[in-house]
Amino acid sequence: MEIVVKDKLKTIKDIMSKNVEFVLTKALLTEVAQKMQKRDCGCVLVIENERITGIITDRDLALRCIASGHDPAGTTAAQVMSSEILYCRDTDEVDAVTKNMGENKVRRLAVLDSNKRLVGIVTLGDLASHTNYKLCGEVLGEICRAPA
Repeated sequence: MEIVVKDKLKTIKDIMSKNVEFVLTKALLTEVAQKMQKRDCGCVLVIENERITGIITDRDLALRCIASGHDPAGTTAAQVMSSEILYCRDTDEVDAVTKNMGENKVRRLAVLDSNKRLVGIVTLGDLASHTNYKLCGEVLGEICRAPA
């Protein structure tokens, strides 16, 4: 994939979302959904003892909670979160990160700085806002492609 970035943006730091929403592992999913609704975002990070332990996406709410018959008012973040957190560095180039997202079939990555501290999140929406649309289509195609 060849990247054409608007306004000569080069690193993820230039396009990432800096305001990341968090919940505790014991947060009920109704609270999680309300945070997503209020912020108009598709995910929240889950923390325990100041460490990221997971991520919950709107898809997790639908499939791991509702479709599985769980009550969101009685189910905690820890029960449905994805515990594998994929990340990139804020200094990574946009093309490397988009390739990483496509290969790992994910729509978002946590962004860490050189001290391994969370500084943001980068999503397909961020890429769509700051790069060419052809790139986003290619990345989404990679994400949706069935494994070999």
